[in-house]
Amino acid sequence: MSYLMSNYKKEDIVFTEGKNSVLIDKNGKDYIDFAAGIGVCSLGHANDKILKTINKQSKKILHTSNLYKNETQEKLAKKISKLLGYKTYAFFCNSGAEANECAIKLARKYGTKNFKEKKYEISSLKNSFHGRTIATLKLTGQDKFHSKDFAPYPDGFKFFDSIDEIIENINEKTVAVIIELVQGEGGVRALDKDSVAKLSEVLKQRNLLLITDEVQCGVYRTGEFVASKEYGIKPDIITFAKGLGGGVPIGACVSKEDIFTFGDHGSTFGGNHLVTNVALTTLDELVKLKKSGDLDKNIKNFKKHLDEMIKDYPLIFEKRTGLGLMQGLVLKDSKNLDIIYKKCLENGLLILKSGTNILRFLPPLNIDKDEIKEGFKRFKTSLKCL
Repeated sequence: MSYLMSNYKKEDIVFTEGKNSVLIDKNGKDYIDFAAGIGVCSLGHANDKILKTINKQSKKILHTSNLYKNETQEKLAKKISKLLGYKTYAFFCNSGAEANECAIKLARKYGTKNFKEKKYEISSLKNSFHGRTIATLKLTGQDKFHSKDFAPYPDGFKFFDSIDEIIENINEKTVAVIIELVQGEGGVRALDKDSVAKLSEVLKQRNLLLITDEVQCGVYRTGEFVASKEYGIKPDIITFAKGLGGGVPIGACVSKEDIFTFGDHGSTFGGNHLVTNVALTTLDELVKLKKSGDLDKNIKNFKKHLDEMIKDYPLIFEKRTGLGLMQGLVLKDSKNLDIIYKKCLENGLLILKSGTNILRFLPPLNIDKDEIKEGFKRFKTSLKCL
């Protein structure tokens, strides 16, 4: 009998340890990890530098709350700003949903302060995913998440089929638009660059805010620190989480403007001494990975293997989607999604699902060529059942 709530459909696997891109279960079976805890373990498992930071910081201080200054918070906020290449202000929290909640409040305060008539509506895209709090659920552009069990939902959130439709429906109440530049839960779909550039320009002209949800696609997941750089835009607000902490829970909302004042927002745990130190170490290691050229090599190698899968299995796969090491394989028959996923587990390979017919791959960013090779060997073995 379990004492846990039944909100997760968990696989009957218990992991006990891991190293780099390999996990070991309680029976001693090893798994190549192409999922990284849903994009969280950006440096894999039991990373030496992260372990050293955790060990060192745990002997000093873990948490004091935000009633007092935390120098590591300042360092991390500055680091993020420098990597973005323009001045930003940061709020630290514990998750992506919390980061997006912060973005909502920032946008609405901006809409109160900067216009004669308050603007408060935020538009999003169909198939987007922005969190599981009541507000971020409504912000999410998927009706399946808008269960009547949790109604009534707050108003002021609308989602549309396309960026052009978002632009067409901007009205006197619209204050911001939020987009995932690569939709994670919505099919590993990278948005069209010209459409994003058009949206950015329209919002700038109208003095409205562009928010990019980079909870999954940020922190070098697409090859650059933020996917926004790949798109040549500078959003007004960016949200982070997942890979930022390399495995510890930390989220961040960064803004071009310091909109909040005392009492507007807060988090007891947000950005404590432990997680900000680990996040700094994670960013330092990822910067090295990028500058050395190893990240780009890993991306090229992983994509090459995916493209070979499409070539070798034309009856199973339609195309590849995504950017960087946020990749998807589109299946020609959606019935194969669960079959392949389960077979991969049986054969010691961790992958993810997205949408109704897409296999999603989010490996650690420092995955090596041998781990990639072995992972795809197991992937091919898993396809023999079809």
